Amino acid sequence: MPGFVLLVRDRRDGDPAMRIGYTVTRKIGGAVVRSRMKRRLRALARAILPEAGVAGADHVLIGRAGGIERDFARLREELRKALRKAGG
Repeated sequence: MPGFVLLVRDRRDGDPAMRIGYTVTRKIGGAVVRSRMKRRLRALARAILPEAGVAGADHVLIGRAGGIERDFARLREELRKALRKAGG
């Protein structure tokens, strides 16, 4: 099971800009844990979305419980795989 869920929605407004959102629920942990997970998701998006994201789409990364302990390189590969499935 991946450390996050990726949702991609084409805006169909003609703007090629990619937008990104992050969310981590309280089920994952307290504020410190959620903030750490969001920082990891932001770093992933900064590294991968410019070259592999879907142009003109909204991307939402939803943190999951396994994402905190997971190796960052593994999270990176999971995001690349998810973007390939989404058409990026």
